[in-house]
Amino acid sequence: MPVTENTTGHRPTAVVVDGYSAGNFYPRAFAELGADVVHVQSTTELIPTLSPPRLSEYALNVVWADGDLESLVRRLKPYDPVCVVAGQDGAVTLADHLGEALGVPSNGTLLTRARRDKYEMIEALRRAGVRCADQFKSADPGAIAAWAAERDVYPVVVKPLSSAASDGVSVCRSAEDVRRAAEEVLATPDIFGKENREILVQSYLSGTEYIVDTVSADGVRYTCDVWRYEKSLLPNGKNIYNRDLLLDGDDALVAELTAYVDEVLAALDVRWGPAHAEVIVTPDGPALVEIGTRLSGHIDADFNNACLGHNQAALTALAYLRPETFQERYGDRTYSRLRPAAIYEAPTTLDGTVTAVDEDVVAEIRALDSVHDLTVKLRPGDRITPTAGLLTSVLRVLMSAPDEQRLTADYEQVRSLKDKVYQVTE
Repeated sequence: MPVTENTTGHRPTAVVVDGYSAGNFYPRAFAELGADVVHVQSTTELIPTLSPPRLSEYALNVVWADGDLESLVRRLKPYDPVCVVAGQDGAVTLADHLGEALGVPSNGTLLTRARRDKYEMIEALRRAGVRCADQFKSADPGAIAAWAAERDVYPVVVKPLSSAASDGVSVCRSAEDVRRAAEEVLATPDIFGKENREILVQSYLSGTEYIVDTVSADGVRYTCDVWRYEKSLLPNGKNIYNRDLLLDGDDALVAELTAYVDEVLAALDVRWGPAHAEVIVTPDGPALVEIGTRLSGHIDADFNNACLGHNQAALTALAYLRPETFQERYGDRTYSRLRPAAIYEAPTTLDGTVTAVDEDVVAEIRALDSVHDLTVKLRPGDRITPTAGLLTSVLRVLMSAPDEQRLTADYEQVRSLKDKVYQVTE
């Protein structure tokens, strides 16, 4: 049953599984509503490829790596948890199983695999009659290439089954490219350090791609934000993500995307918590790239609060702790944009070793009126290479302004300065 108030005489407790990267916004969100937060670390050592959880912000860190769910439930039961949330993509399966075992509001385990495995995800949509891509999976690169060759409609997309952040994703224009990309996926662990044992190939969805972020409380959904991707395709089949632009909530396209994502949420039985969907608007209408039942990687609480008046982590905490309040304030509604906003993942053509970061250039970028925050991703001694995807962008700039003209002008200024941030020896 939903927890509408604390009747036990102590502060409610939320459980975060693997609170890496965006998951770091959960402790503050739950604390602001009067809840304690316990962290579950599902690996003996922290995952080195992800921004680590700030464990000092949790009441307790439970290291769990033996696969014994019952023992984990016994350890957490004394804290009387009110919810379990996934801190990142790789934590979704454990969070679903743990939430169900603890008897707290949860999406359950019946469709857990479809909420994580990209092949099963699309097949669940197909069974529900929701528009989606054609696809095939195999552990054999030859079989993947043969599927593409027999279909003979290029390009196609090759990707791992369960990774994230565009890791291992390639757009291929021939059977030879498909085989090469499939072999590369099998030869490389995913972003979470797990072995890729199968490859997924899908029909290419032609059109503009959008992000649709939602939060749900007992099946009642709120659309937090919708962003349009600006990206370009490299000759090697990798996408460079440039800007993500926040759409006005009153845009008719937002309503169309929201209606489609509602179908996706229903097909995957997502009734509780956050979801981050990537959707391409094809000539036939919206079609899902993928969805994760976790916070958006875009989240920055203060930035989102400034341009939207809320943030997905705080909304998730409200949905679990006070679902009736959430439903009353946000149920079946869509955000209003307070200010135009953009997120710039700056690409580079530099190639070499970073010898220094020019702090004067960094300060010049930070001083621009539209710049809310700047993340300098590399340090002296790091290798810098031409950007080949989202994971190899060199700066992340959060930008918001009172009007589109100022936002665009400052964006162009950042573009002119981005390659001056790093001093590089080739």
